[in-house]
Amino acid sequence: MPAITIYSKPGCHLCDRAKEVVERCRLHYTVVDITGNPDLESRYGADIPVILLDGLEIARHFVRERELLKMVNNS
Repeated sequence: MPAITIYSKPGCHLCDRAKEVVERCRLHYTVVDITGNPDLESRYGADIPVILLDGLEIARHFVRERELLKMVNNS
């Protein structure tokens, strides 16, 4: 099973949309809240959500279902 990670923070509407896309693809995912983590905040800041597949960044700001499924199937 692929490991999907979403770097996010509370109140982020784009993050909520990314989570919905992953859920519609019926994939399990982990959310990492960047709030209060200086390294993650400086690395990602306003570029959230950041979506990783098996530890590799595959998208920022948004992801489409078709593209996500294609990447998962090719991993």
